[in-house]
Amino acid sequence: MSKLFIIVERKEDWASYYPSEDVVSAQEYLEMPIDDDNGKRVQVINLCRNYKYLGHGYYCSLLAEARGHKVIPSVRSISELAKKSLYSLALEDLEKTLDKALADHPYGSTDGFTLTLYFGRTDIEPLQDLARQLFEALPCPMLLVEFRKNRGWHIEGVKPGNIHKLREDQEEQFANALDGFSRQIWRKPRSRKQYRYDLAILHDPEEAFPPSDRKALKNFIRIGRSLGIDVELIEKKDYSRLAEYDALLIRETTSVSDHTYRFAKKAESEGMVVMDDPVSILRCTNKVYLADLLRSHKLGMPATEILYKDNPQELEKVGERLGFPLVLKIPDGSFSRGVIKVANQEELLKASAELFERSVLLLAQEFFYTEYDWRIGVLNQKPIFACQYFMSKGHWQIYDHSPDAQEVSGDFRTMAVHEAPRKVVELAVKTANLIGDGLYGVDLKQAGDRVVVIEVNDNPNIDCGVEDVYLGDDLYKLVLEEFVRRLEVKRRGRGW
Repeated sequence: MSKLFIIVERKEDWASYYPSEDVVSAQEYLEMPIDDDNGKRVQVINLCRNYKYLGHGYYCSLLAEARGHKVIPSVRSISELAKKSLYSLALEDLEKTLDKALADHPYGSTDGFTLTLYFGRTDIEPLQDLARQLFEALPCPMLLVEFRKNRGWHIEGVKPGNIHKLREDQEEQFANALDGFSRQIWRKPRSRKQYRYDLAILHDPEEAFPPSDRKALKNFIRIGRSLGIDVELIEKKDYSRLAEYDALLIRETTSVSDHTYRFAKKAESEGMVVMDDPVSILRCTNKVYLADLLRSHKLGMPATEILYKDNPQELEKVGERLGFPLVLKIPDGSFSRGVIKVANQEELLKASAELFERSVLLLAQEFFYTEYDWRIGVLNQKPIFACQYFMSKGHWQIYDHSPDAQEVSGDFRTMAVHEAPRKVVELAVKTANLIGDGLYGVDLKQAGDRVVVIEVNDNPNIDCGVEDVYLGDDLYKLVLEEFVRRLEVKRRGRGW
């Protein structure tokens, strides 16, 4: 379990809040013996009155980093906040969205205002997304952000806030934000059992086709705790809390362009064990990369060509080379979305025009129909489960997103890895190993002696009653034990 220190410059600065054994004065923290944490992972929230160079606040963050503690604000954040020339670089992209964010808000009709943020939160709901982005750019417990309007809105200045200067109504806002930022401050232990590690599972409870359903997530939590891992579900809004954990498991459909990739990058930068790791997300979410990878290693795949938006003449020839019907794909589609089968040249032109609105590159592949696709789950370069996913009724794909679909997805059959054809399993493992050593789901098709790779998923489905049918609890255990193994390797490497 992580240990938490809340540092205040003077103990009376905390007088308005509930007493907590986590609260220490700046002097107490600075004089604390180096081995006081007994090897635990330590989080530090530095609430000193100011962070001026060589002052108490500065030294608390500096020594926290020297001791290997995760501290907010970091010395880097303190340095950036001290000079507008530094923090303005972090806000350039954010300022481009200000006019839109403030267009429909009462503040938008003024010449300027100051927004107080508490751990990236504000009670002005329309500005919450903006507040979160500011906090991600400049992580600091309290930020005073001054907005000014000339021809357009811009950020005139940003500086840290002070806990001892808060009004009564602001104290309540701060306490609520602090409570949300770190559940460990007020949380009473669920039991006396101490967990070796903290694992966060990123999920979206509103996602239509999540990689793991609710029952599977509960299984991860239950089995994790039996292995000495405290597993907690987190969401997009919990980005700033990542440093509380030792590891991150992403159970949400990943994309390089959204928060899932940012979570993976942040976790990696914090030294956490993370699946999916950023490199795997980059490689797996783009089918153009996979096509080149398979081709360069001479591994089986359907006949594939890359189409370029700026080279339309190739659309006249690709049908001749691949034959009709053929399949068009956008590089980053998932769950059968962004995939269109075309039966002739007219349909090809229509479908490509539609998909080129979303990507300047498309893949054209031979149509390789089978009654089912193989899915081989691979973890740390070894196969762990095997499934057959059957096509949706009356459709040529596993998922049917058409409005009149008879069923959204087809049936399945799960079996032991050794029951799947050896050629299928071997090709799956070879392909996954080219991506990395994480958790992957390799989709393949088989017709006679021919086996081809369709795609590699960096966050394969692990659903209760589907992928876990053969292994049961052992499937979740395999994944979680791999986290433990990697965490133990890190611990030995750091001499914890």
